[in-house]
Amino acid sequence: MDKALYIGMSGAKQNMLSQRAHANNLANVNTTGFKKDFAQARSMSVFGAGHPTRAYAMSERPGTDLSAGALQETGRKLDVAMKGEGWLAIQNAQGEEVFTRTGSLQIDANGMLRLSGGEMVMGNGGPVALPPFENVQVGEDGSISVVPVGGPPDQLVEVDRLKLVNPPARDIEKGPDGYMRRKPDAAIGGMEPVDANLRVASGFLESSNVNAVEEMISNLQLSRQFEMQIKIMQTAKQNSESAARLLQNL
Repeated sequence: MDKALYIGMSGAKQNMLSQRAHANNLANVNTTGFKKDFAQARSMSVFGAGHPTRAYAMSERPGTDLSAGALQETGRKLDVAMKGEGWLAIQNAQGEEVFTRTGSLQIDANGMLRLSGGEMVMGNGGPVALPPFENVQVGEDGSISVVPVGGPPDQLVEVDRLKLVNPPARDIEKGPDGYMRRKPDAAIGGMEPVDANLRVASGFLESSNVNAVEEMISNLQLSRQFEMQIKIMQTAKQNSESAARLLQNL
């Protein structure tokens, strides 16, 4: 009976963890550039003082779906989306270089180019800083050009270039902050090199690659499985009570 109870208990717990992963995907269905997480379950033996005669289901996140989302036209000059492969390099609050497909860029009061969350956008020589300007354009190669204050409208001056990188998919993983970074065992001991072959589309944003219908169906299936695990636990309890009553009558 304790075996059945353990199976039901561990199964219910792991179902809840899987539901959390799918719920997080569903919550980010409208998040620009979001990449959904995979979730799977596998059997694990329970090791302890004796032989591993128990097994339980373990939910895990084996990786992230790196497929591209659809491009949505915004018409905003500082919105950029990657064309095909590649990532936009940014600097998080800890000073770490991380990668994203979120391309909604903002300019702060000091002329620094940032994401909406405050992360600094990296250029070829560090964080991108723009001088006072009357107009700004982002080229297909990531070049950032401005019309200086007081200059003629057709006088575009290139001031920097977005740092576009393309590390191997097998070498990167999603961190707790939602940004991609190199795995510890795939670190290169320095800044990620620029890939000059990458291209961006100005005036577009990449949508999330989450399929809302698939995530809702997965959550429904996991809910059914959770209910089944609870019934197993209830049945184990009833069997234990029945056995106790039989022993009392002996």
